[in-house]
Amino acid sequence: MAAIKKKATRKPQSNALDPTPRHLWLASLGALVAARRESKAAVLRAAGKVEAAVADARKAVRRAETELRSGIDGVRDQVAPKVACISNEVEARLAPIVAKLGLKRKPARKTRKPAAKKATARRTSRKPVKRVAKKAAR
Repeated sequence: MAAIKKKATRKPQSNALDPTPRHLWLASLGALVAARRESKAAVLRAAGKVEAAVADARKAVRRAETELRSGIDGVRDQVAPKVACISNEVEARLAPIVAKLGLKRKPARKTRKPAAKKATARRTSRKPVKRVAKKAAR
């Protein structure tokens, strides 16, 4: 049979440091520094996330706006010829009635002319009125 070796048991060390008030003070200062560092980092992370969210929202708004504008342009291209066709049809049907009533047909407006600039009249400064002494009531 093999001999079983006994493991040496360790005795608790008697030279372990007892926490003193100075140790507690230094540990609390270290904890405060670590907490301050972590809070600054957390604020920076949160600010970065907010900025990223704002940038994403702006991109989404721009994308939606461009899609909406392209959709509106497509609808305009489809609607404009149909409106012109309907307008011509209505004019053709109303032409005999307008002729019977003797009304003049207005020419179709092509484009709007810009308003002419009016000449501004210069105003002269007003001269002060002469002061007249009030007569005392007798």
